[in-house]
Amino acid sequence: MSAQAAPRGRNVVVVGTQWGDEGKGKVVDWLTDHAQGVVRFQGGHNAGHTLVIKGVKTALQLIPSGIMRDGVACYIGNGVVVDPTHLLGEIERLEGIGLDVRSRLHLSESCPLILPFHVEVDRAREALRESSGSGKIGTTGKGIGPAYEDKVARRALRVQDLKHPERFAAKLRELLDWHNVALTGILKSKPLEFQPMFDRAMALAEQLRPMMADVGYLIHQAHAAGQNILFEGAQGTLLDIDHGTYPYVTSSNCVAGNASAGSGVGPDQLHYILGITKAYTTRVGSGPFPTELPIDAPGTVGHHLSTVGQERGTVTGRARRCGWLDAAALKRSIIINGISGLCITKLDVLDGLPEILMGVGYELHGRRVDILPLDADDIVACRPIYERFAGWSESTAGITDWDRLPANARAYLERVQAFIGAPIDMVSTGPDREHTIVLRHPYQA
Repeated sequence: MSAQAAPRGRNVVVVGTQWGDEGKGKVVDWLTDHAQGVVRFQGGHNAGHTLVIKGVKTALQLIPSGIMRDGVACYIGNGVVVDPTHLLGEIERLEGIGLDVRSRLHLSESCPLILPFHVEVDRAREALRESSGSGKIGTTGKGIGPAYEDKVARRALRVQDLKHPERFAAKLRELLDWHNVALTGILKSKPLEFQPMFDRAMALAEQLRPMMADVGYLIHQAHAAGQNILFEGAQGTLLDIDHGTYPYVTSSNCVAGNASAGSGVGPDQLHYILGITKAYTTRVGSGPFPTELPIDAPGTVGHHLSTVGQERGTVTGRARRCGWLDAAALKRSIIINGISGLCITKLDVLDGLPEILMGVGYELHGRRVDILPLDADDIVACRPIYERFAGWSESTAGITDWDRLPANARAYLERVQAFIGAPIDMVSTGPDREHTIVLRHPYQA
């Protein structure tokens, strides 16, 4: 008789279903109670997750949110672009508050590197777009896009190159020459020098080397040993390079399917997809936003959402644009990601509003559509169609029991669930870990 196979773990993917900033960090941190590893699989330090634990706020940009939990392994997968200077700075900041980071952080050797010329190109392009009147894309200016361009063009320097100084130097010279042509020509900027960049990279390499790993295989081994793994998405579905409001998108695939490609595990190992959705909608940067409301005038709904929701970007500090929940856009995200269940966040921000609106479709060129169009120009032309709901005066802040929610709040959420065709499994009623209603647990579903 053969020995009984060891039970395998259960894996959950967390993705944003709007334009990012949905509150994924808090949910990932909460779910990590049931996981032994957390994986970042795309984006770079243009992402930002803010965690509030026992009233203390911590902002993370590149390191997985699981780092806040003792003993949890954290993985940066091959789909992430890594700025070594930023990564080590973030590590030092977390170590400064007493966290053990380096022994628990595993960095894929296949991650493309963000180098100083990527940042210069990114910023110079945005400045050129603005000066030419063509309009800024709204990048964070951190070199994310140019680094992904080098990856796709098969000329990127990767983390593994840092282990081989001669190989790194040869590739760096070639890549620097490439970008200096663009900087000094079209972008009218100054060239960067090889030696300071090389010396800095080699110094950083010594610190990064102990964390370099074959991340895909480590995750496979952990899963086979019965560990639960959590895959933490950055940004949001509507910023996805393929499925978002192109060209006003990020430079990576933010959807759940990329948890496989961006970490090196098979799609059959992704067991539950949790979509994070604010009870309203926000967006940072440029691009179409059908349900947007003005946020500057006190006394308006937009101002209420902006101020009560404290809507400023974790990374950029920019004020987020705010509007009603766009359930027609959310419907597209449900389909793209294969969402198993939703977590609705920031419900308490709607407390006190006399009326709540929800976008259920659009009028586009004289016809009604019930799902977000694919073309950004069409989205600009969309006039939102709303359903109206009575608001509630009671506070929902900190409630942990569905039945204790105001009846009008439950009615609103039940209509969201019915319209999008996916269950609401969790509701976040505040920023702290404990401020959570659980209807169906992702690790027990």
